[in-house]
Amino acid sequence: MTLNLFTWILSLLPILSVLILMLGFKWGGMRAGALSWAIAVVIAFTAYGATATMLAYAQIKAVLLALDVLTIVWGALLLLNIANEVGAIKRIGIEIPALSKDRGIQVLLVAWMLTTFLQVMGGFGVPVAIAAPILVTLGYTPLNSVVMAAIGHNWSVNFGVMAAAFNALIGVTGMPKETLASPSSILLAIPIIPGGLMIALIGGGWRGVKHLFPAVTIVGAVMAITQYLMAVNGLEMVATTGAVILGTITLLLVNRLPLYQQVSSPSPTKPEPTDPSAQSQPPDPVLKRSFLALVSPYIFVMVLGFVVVLVKPLNALLHTVRLSMFFPEIATKLGWVTPAGEGKAIHLFAHPSMLMFYSCLFAVLVYGRRGYFTRGAASRIISRTLHGAVDTSLGVIAMVSIATIMQHTGMTNILARGISESINRYIYPFFVPFIGVLGAFLTGSNNNSNVLFGVLHQEAARLMRLSAPWILAAQTTGGSIGSVMAPAKVMVGATTVGFAQKEGLILRRLIVYELVLVTLVAVITTIISAFIPSGAL
Repeated sequence: MTLNLFTWILSLLPILSVLILMLGFKWGGMRAGALSWAIAVVIAFTAYGATATMLAYAQIKAVLLALDVLTIVWGALLLLNIANEVGAIKRIGIEIPALSKDRGIQVLLVAWMLTTFLQVMGGFGVPVAIAAPILVTLGYTPLNSVVMAAIGHNWSVNFGVMAAAFNALIGVTGMPKETLASPSSILLAIPIIPGGLMIALIGGGWRGVKHLFPAVTIVGAVMAITQYLMAVNGLEMVATTGAVILGTITLLLVNRLPLYQQVSSPSPTKPEPTDPSAQSQPPDPVLKRSFLALVSPYIFVMVLGFVVVLVKPLNALLHTVRLSMFFPEIATKLGWVTPAGEGKAIHLFAHPSMLMFYSCLFAVLVYGRRGYFTRGAASRIISRTLHGAVDTSLGVIAMVSIATIMQHTGMTNILARGISESINRYIYPFFVPFIGVLGAFLTGSNNNSNVLFGVLHQEAARLMRLSAPWILAAQTTGGSIGSVMAPAKVMVGATTVGFAQKEGLILRRLIVYELVLVTLVAVITTIISAFIPSGAL
């Protein structure tokens, strides 16, 4: 296909249609993805010489790639609903603010630590939905509560949920995880400390920033270093889990400093006491349950992740069962060739999704033995899991299919050539994180953003002789930051704090803070890309 303005726009059309349908017409990811997939198929047949055989193989590859990510999402969602059924999430929300007398530390525990932990546990808007109401009870306005909760976990999306977004990027680009882990964890460290200081600013003004600066700096450094060390040593599945646990422990140790031992005065915006009649209601049974038992499934999944990676004989045993599919060489009528090769291989028993399902079984055993499940629990858990998984699954499959068809017909190559020939190689890295933000903002998912734009950035980096690992790391970092601004997640947070129909106010405030963070990532990516040649880490 000859590169000109018409062919470049034609190649862009499947992605552009996703953006227009979601931004302009406010369609969901599933509907927008399905129609855009149809557009990609039509363009592939009419303009790029696709054959039915070629598209069939491309679609099979897409489904396998999507399942590699979706099984992780399904496992995380199932575990989240099991834990939520017995009150584990509610109990965590009660216990964490009580760990400190200092209001500033309380805010960091809820908006920074709790939201990150909830993102690790399952994401899907749960961090804001759980943390924002707690912040309201601490005396903060609904608007500020949602904004703080969103900012607090933006750095944790890529390696959260058993590194699902990271695995999606690996799946579509074929880049080894060992190559991507280092630059990704470095760029994802950039928003951690500034994000913590933004929470301090929103919660307490500049006095709050001054008061919490030592705590945020120390804790942020611990989390950034921990996530990096775990990610580069093969523990990317639990890198954010380890980081937030060590970060919480560090914050509690910092809390013992004299600076944070004075009881803070109540906020002037604190709500009035509840109706006295509420005191006569029976105590919540969740409060009588063992806190350690409630959180034990998440301790189990973290320990299991460490064991699978570090115990070499067990690691080798779990990797013995390997599922893969060999694909023949396929070509379009115009001569674009996709070489023969093996598709995405899945090590069945060592796959991150299996670790999540092992933890689900552990949770059922622990909670069941203690009698925490009530009548109808199984049907409620299954219903909520299916309800949350269907739209997400269909949307992801559609997005992956679009990316695969574009790659196998040469559309991605045309797009990348157009970008590489029209944008200076020293400027392009600056825009990559913003593209990641845009993809995640519109699709509501870092996974989908990586799938839509990962191969495009990889090909553009090759043509511009830029370091592909750093360019892809900037993409997923932008996607991580942008995902917390997704309208669907903002709507969930607004609803839980009684701020429905005012999501625009939240989004306007949130975008200002998030754009500061992504600009920092963009500047650092540009500087690094100027000095690191193609093929180097």
